[in-house]
Amino acid sequence: MRSLTEQDIRNSFINCSKGEAKRLAVPRDLGEHPWDDLDFLGWRDPGAPDRSYLVAERDGRPVGVALRFPAARRGFLHRSMCSVCLTTHPGGGVSLMTARKAGAAGREGNSVGVYMCTDLACSLYVRGKKVPESGSRFEESLTLEEQVARTVGNLSAFLDKLRA
Repeated sequence: MRSLTEQDIRNSFINCSKGEAKRLAVPRDLGEHPWDDLDFLGWRDPGAPDRSYLVAERDGRPVGVALRFPAARRGFLHRSMCSVCLTTHPGGGVSLMTARKAGAAGREGNSVGVYMCTDLACSLYVRGKKVPESGSRFEESLTLEEQVARTVGNLSAFLDKLRA
């Protein structure tokens, strides 16, 4: 993923108003992100524990999505799998993230959900740059490039549902 500026990020949101995009908390450490290892930029809102955001490249431009997820935590013995990167996590490591649809459908209250790593670090888990709390990922026969392509494809399918 190419590096993004704060303005790139604010202009990219498809499922919130310009005013909401102007007020949302953007990461202050954009210059320190490992852009070459990211398929999308994801972060949690430090002022609102039930909100997260992600920005991915689609058709050569950034597309941002505002997400919500429940604050309830599951027990440590319960395991869940992220439907984007297929990493399993114990407890609350995976959350149902919901996003308003873009346009009129979103204004009417329609939304789409995806089970996703709560910390939005899917790109880093796939590349082995971050280890899930459980200690490892499932061993796969796919190459790293194939796993990255699958992760990008899963995220793209979710983003396509927001525009439909």
